[in-house]
Amino acid sequence: MQSRGFALVISAPSGTGKSTITKAVLEAESRCVQSVSATTRKPRAGEVDGKDYFFVSVDEFERKKRDGELIEWAEFAGNFYGTPRAFIEKAKAHGDIAVLDIDIQGAAQIRRTMPDAVTIFVAPPSLAALEQRLRARKTETEEAIARRLARVPSELAAAKYYDYLVWNDRVENAVQAILEVIRVESRRISRMDLEGDWLPKV
Repeated sequence: MQSRGFALVISAPSGTGKSTITKAVLEAESRCVQSVSATTRKPRAGEVDGKDYFFVSVDEFERKKRDGELIEWAEFAGNFYGTPRAFIEKAKAHGDIAVLDIDIQGAAQIRRTMPDAVTIFVAPPSLAALEQRLRARKTETEEAIARRLARVPSELAAAKYYDYLVWNDRVENAVQAILEVIRVESRRISRMDLEGDWLPKV
């Protein structure tokens, strides 16, 4: 018996490995589908509408906000990004698990707009390990790294609002922990259709 789908939110401080973990979870669990965001940003070379993003005008994005069609949204570098409710609901109706790789502010919005979403906070093994990872990427200045590290205490404080806490001491361990959350959440009675003759035939 396959249970109804749900939204799975994964958040973490920058540099914790959230994107790597999310990609591995999507590859490991066939029911998982990557959430597709709506954006007012122009498509880049090779990007496909409906696959990479839903590309919309600013006016259309504003309408979606007013009509409650976005479960979360944010502005970044002059463009708007948001998660369409319709995409998530369609995935749930198909029995899929819509995976959202999203920041802490976006997760807070989703808890308000979609209370049945399952939320996971991924934490680094230590602050020292997190700083080492940020420096190893060699993609940011010292000032940028310092700003990211300064935000970590407040980001870690948000962990108490999530359903589950996963430590990323090793990517493999974190992925397995999230897959176990998926298995547990899929067994919730509230997500199963137990009407009629639901016992398996012998």
